[in-house]
Amino acid sequence: MNHQSALRRTPLYPLHVQLNGKLVPFAGYEMPVQYPLGVLKEHLHTRAGAGLFDVSHMGQVIVKAKSGVYADAALALEALVPIDILGLKAGRQRYGFFTNDEGGILDDLMITNRGDHLLVVVNAACKEVDLAYMQAQLTHCDVTLLEEQALIALQGPCAEAVLATLWDGASAMTFMDVRDADLCGAPCVVSRSGYSGEDGFEISVPAAKAEEVAQALLDHPECEAIGLGARDSLRLEAGLCLYGSDIDQSTTPVEASIEWAIQKSRRTGGAREGGFPGAQRILSELSNGASRRRVGLKPEGKAPVRAHAQLFADAEGQRLIGEVTSGGFGPSAEGPVAMGYLPAEHAVPGTQVFAEVRGKYLPMTVSSMPFITPTYKR
Repeated sequence: MNHQSALRRTPLYPLHVQLNGKLVPFAGYEMPVQYPLGVLKEHLHTRAGAGLFDVSHMGQVIVKAKSGVYADAALALEALVPIDILGLKAGRQRYGFFTNDEGGILDDLMITNRGDHLLVVVNAACKEVDLAYMQAQLTHCDVTLLEEQALIALQGPCAEAVLATLWDGASAMTFMDVRDADLCGAPCVVSRSGYSGEDGFEISVPAAKAEEVAQALLDHPECEAIGLGARDSLRLEAGLCLYGSDIDQSTTPVEASIEWAIQKSRRTGGAREGGFPGAQRILSELSNGASRRRVGLKPEGKAPVRAHAQLFADAEGQRLIGEVTSGGFGPSAEGPVAMGYLPAEHAVPGTQVFAEVRGKYLPMTVSSMPFITPTYKR
């Protein structure tokens, strides 16, 4: 069997072919990196109108306590994540992450209270491992991968208007709300969230109806199909991590500057403080700071500085202090942007560092993130 034939396909694969998407291997799937519009225009269209993304390769997992009680499922999952899930209201979603015993990040995920169960969305490259991990650890829960569901993201300032043509409940939702919706006769789960820095929605739809729903959204004049290339530049401008690049098992949430996701109930006092893998290190770093931090970086000039470029404290390349984890041209930021890790003393906005690019040491300035102003509907 050759490499191409081993790749999996999402329910929207025929639509990508019909739309002349350029298909590439990604996380074991054949996915569109771009369409004829091209990455730059797709990026700018998402910031100005509405972009439709196929994210069906991600894992959608139901976690339901055998007792049928939400609190039992929430407390079980809290043993694996430093997130307040017990306090999550029905119809609300939270960002979180699995941690290991050293405090490193096994995966980042979205967690939704669906009333009597949890819906957990995990990254494509981690979904088999995450599923096995949850099934092994959550012994008092039924853990089920939804194999017959697609997932599409509708992102951009016109996303609400586009979705409203199919469903009149869109405008009542705010950021991180989750609702049931009937789209084209299909029972869907809609969350007001996404990974672009824009207002928008993620729609879980039965696989058999995915193409019909996607096409109905694309029929709106403001909506364009968007590939993985623009998805990457959008999330980079928004200062959002890509698992496997900006965060992994060697980075803690505090080092990664995502400790904002750890609620007070899991940090201080009470029975639910700690009680998750790596708590000793993570709680220590929350109190005392981490030795290094993920930071935004703005290169001088127009040349992008890509992932894995080494960062130095001096223009001669004598003192290696860090590495770029994501970098490229930011179409909306109108210049190159990057992120990476630096020692805490170099992680202050305004600090100058130097990136090695083809034997030259290019000046970069530590910058606060995001590089654009997010437009989430609070």
